[in-house]
Amino acid sequence: MALDQAVVNRPVKAKLYSKIVDSVECTACSRYCRLKPGKTGFCGVRKNIDGDLYLLVYGLPAAINVDPIEKKPVLHMYPGARIFSLSTVGCSFACQYCQNYDISQRRTITGYHYDPEEIVEEALSMGCQGIAYTYNEPSIFMEYAHDIGVIARRHGLINIFVTNGFETPEAIDYARDFLDAATVDFKGNASDEFYRKYISVPSARPIFETLANLKSAGIHVEVTDLVVPEVGDRLEDARTMLERIMDILGEYVPISFLRFHPDYRMMDLPDTPVETLRKHHDLAVSMGFKYVYIGNVPGYGENTYCPNCGNLLIERFVFSSKVIGLDRNGRCKKCGYDPQIPLMKEKRADYIS
Repeated sequence: MALDQAVVNRPVKAKLYSKIVDSVECTACSRYCRLKPGKTGFCGVRKNIDGDLYLLVYGLPAAINVDPIEKKPVLHMYPGARIFSLSTVGCSFACQYCQNYDISQRRTITGYHYDPEEIVEEALSMGCQGIAYTYNEPSIFMEYAHDIGVIARRHGLINIFVTNGFETPEAIDYARDFLDAATVDFKGNASDEFYRKYISVPSARPIFETLANLKSAGIHVEVTDLVVPEVGDRLEDARTMLERIMDILGEYVPISFLRFHPDYRMMDLPDTPVETLRKHHDLAVSMGFKYVYIGNVPGYGENTYCPNCGNLLIERFVFSSKVIGLDRNGRCKKCGYDPQIPLMKEKRADYIS
């Protein structure tokens, strides 16, 4: 969607921070940036102004689009839904391969003025069933997302975070008011070495805490792992990551292993070999996970099957879904198993019971 409004820089006082001595501590992400007056956090959009923390990009989306829900990816909620997607500039990570680096790594405050009410109006007018906060890390503009999401929920829209998982407990608690689902994106099999070298984060450990906090908050969680060839594809790291995910979320959490494509500052690496992704997929299946997918490889590892009888439930190709084996109540037509995949009410009449 083309943005056609003028840039308006209108800082809004943040909610996620505390005052400490002569500075403020931001509690939006696990960096917990401590900022003296005039200083801005790592993300580039949260600034101490005269002793209080302000969000510099409130009402300033830098990118807006309508995507299929499968692009997030969210595979176990509202298959086929249209999702109004937005981001601001800035990010709490500095991924060296980021495909959206032009907005995520930008440190100039820019965007197009859309109040929360206007975002929801746009989403409804375009026939969307939900709103996704995506493309950059949404926790850095949490107050803006919160105000949009509360209004969106009143209008029957779902709210989705596509997140690096670096939220604090305070941020997840604040998100309870509106957030329905989160896709948590691990990178490089959650290796601390990979996070330090290619993301500028000391450890992936806070992400596992976020998984537990999302679960406790009743928010639907799906997991992706970007498998980066040569530098972030060790199966032993994947096993360690999967063991921790299993302990926290159980065997029914949807997990997608994503193919890496070279971009930004990591153009010297190849695409992830499909065989590498297959090995990750097979490892997860052997460990007991019921819903394991391969992403960014069209026509390969995309479908959902009944974990009880093996019946094809949802057929996918790239970002499109076709409900095949679910009845109008969302149960397997063959064995009656309930995979707990919410279907859009307005679409249920299209499914053959």
